[in-house]
Amino acid sequence: MIMLGLCPTLATSTSAVNAFGMGLAATFVLVFSNIVISAIRNIVPNKVRIPCYIVVIATFVTVAELFMKAYFPALNKALGIFVPLIVVNCIILGRAEAFACKNGVLASFWDGLGMGLGFTVTLGFIACIREIVGNGSVFGMKLSLAYKPMLLAVLTPGGFITIGFLMGLMKWKSRKN
Repeated sequence: MIMLGLCPTLATSTSAVNAFGMGLAATFVLVFSNIVISAIRNIVPNKVRIPCYIVVIATFVTVAELFMKAYFPALNKALGIFVPLIVVNCIILGRAEAFACKNGVLASFWDGLGMGLGFTVTLGFIACIREIVGNGSVFGMKLSLAYKPMLLAVLTPGGFITIGFLMGLMKWKSRKN
């Protein structure tokens, strides 16, 4: 369960701006799809619940994508195909299946908001590390002219390495307690 959302994490965490944009889009989709799925949970037949959830999720992804295209075209271009892929993100469908279809609207709202903001903060944290190490900047602002960036950090292998180090650090920290 800890690796859900790895694909957008690796792809969009090359810069803090991209990561927070993707995180906020995913949060929007999580919150509103959770609300709708919770509201319709008792009227959707069990046989078609997953396709129904996907249609609900796809609707909110489309709204998020159109909003980004209209108001944040550079961010939309930078995120590319990964915004439409929110539809099949395991985090979104997993929360619909594990929580929203079993709980009320208000609880589902808070669950979506909490999960979405947690994803956004995590994605942003990973992106800040990768952007600092790989570009010597954060949110596009150079930190030092003397720093020699390590390009590997902003490439896909750098994402795996960063996540691996963070997971190792978490494992080490949990063993110390």
